[in-house]
Amino acid sequence: MNVSVETLGPCKKLLRVEVPVEKVSATFEEVAGLYQKQASLPGFRVGKAPRHLVAKAYDGRIQEETRKRLFDESYRQATQEQKLRVIVTVNVEEQSFGRGQPFSFTVTLEHTPEFEVPTYKGLKGRRELVATTDADVDRALNILRSQQARFNDVTREAVTGDAVVVNYTGTCEGKPITAFNETALGLTTKQGTWMMIGEGQFIPGFTEQLVGAKAGDKRTVTVTFPADFVISEVAGKEGAFEVEITAIKERILPEVNDEFAKGFGAENTAQLLEGIRRDLQNELDFRVKRAVRDQLLKQLLDQVSFELPESVVASETRNLIYNIVNENQRRGVAKEIIEGKKDEIFQNANTSAKDRVKAAFILNQIAAAEKISVDQKELTQRVLQLAQQNNVKPEQMVKTLQERNSFPELQQDILTGKVLDWLELHGQIEDVVAGIPTPATPAA
Repeated sequence: MNVSVETLGPCKKLLRVEVPVEKVSATFEEVAGLYQKQASLPGFRVGKAPRHLVAKAYDGRIQEETRKRLFDESYRQATQEQKLRVIVTVNVEEQSFGRGQPFSFTVTLEHTPEFEVPTYKGLKGRRELVATTDADVDRALNILRSQQARFNDVTREAVTGDAVVVNYTGTCEGKPITAFNETALGLTTKQGTWMMIGEGQFIPGFTEQLVGAKAGDKRTVTVTFPADFVISEVAGKEGAFEVEITAIKERILPEVNDEFAKGFGAENTAQLLEGIRRDLQNELDFRVKRAVRDQLLKQLLDQVSFELPESVVASETRNLIYNIVNENQRRGVAKEIIEGKKDEIFQNANTSAKDRVKAAFILNQIAAAEKISVDQKELTQRVLQLAQQNNVKPEQMVKTLQERNSFPELQQDILTGKVLDWLELHGQIEDVVAGIPTPATPAA
């Protein structure tokens, strides 16, 4: 068998393969023999028809099976000979095939990049020791109270913490904001919209100017749009809003007692507070662990540079774009605004995708070196966790993962976590108290 390889680009090769005519003829005979044993032709018992009649009756099937066998075997053998770890077969072109002639084809493929595995034992990191405070619990408790708040109409002047119902018309440099961006309809005019009076609500500095207003009042509110404002065309510019206050509503928070606690599945107030503290601490611990992992990954990424397969980066970029768009839609960002930032979204996603793909290749090499793998029990446990999180039956989650072909991704996610745990365990991780800087090393 003749094999040659041509480099087309980063991790992309053109593989040329020619199978000699002797191998082709032998495979034709082998396949024809199998069909002869199973063939049922008029006038003959099963398996007793002459070879030439079987070959004529099943010619199309015999050719297709022969082609498949020759390709599968020779492609596997060629990639092994050339030490190519194929990630994806991009394209296959058949050059010649038939009885009495060689079988030749070309394959465009992408393969795993080759690189020197960076030093990964003893990586340094800092782990901040953080604990949930009473103030953290109080803030979380007030968020729960806010979720069940009532709003009563009042005739007094508005104060911080109230909700106001307003109609407004917005301009920038004397022109409607839609003149700068036609998708900014909701920023140009709005009727009957609710706003909470307080710092950081709506546009910075907007609601604070409504303090002291009463229902029926009209006010001109001036703002400076932030530099990172979602409508980039007016970022940093001055804006003016003609505002009519139609109602003032006082926010009434529920009392914290056992009845309130039962609304969140706790038996009493003490159990609710304990659950809040535990959840907050779990979140803190998760963030600390992620921060340590980010430090370790950065050290690995900085140590080595290599080319990445374009198709893998493109696939990861698409996944990240999908997640970014979904998150923005969940937050209520208008479709038109998302569309206007598509270039920025792509650039950010592409940069992150390259880091993720590079990290995955490095971590997989470490996994191979340290014989770290994922077994069926770990995969099953993760599926059960996903089923519980999504409130579906395990068998339904399995079906969903199969339909989306997500099991390889799930297995990779578990493997990545195990390798990062190993790196943390074998790293030089310094525990530091949050908020206290590490002393500088004295100069020699």
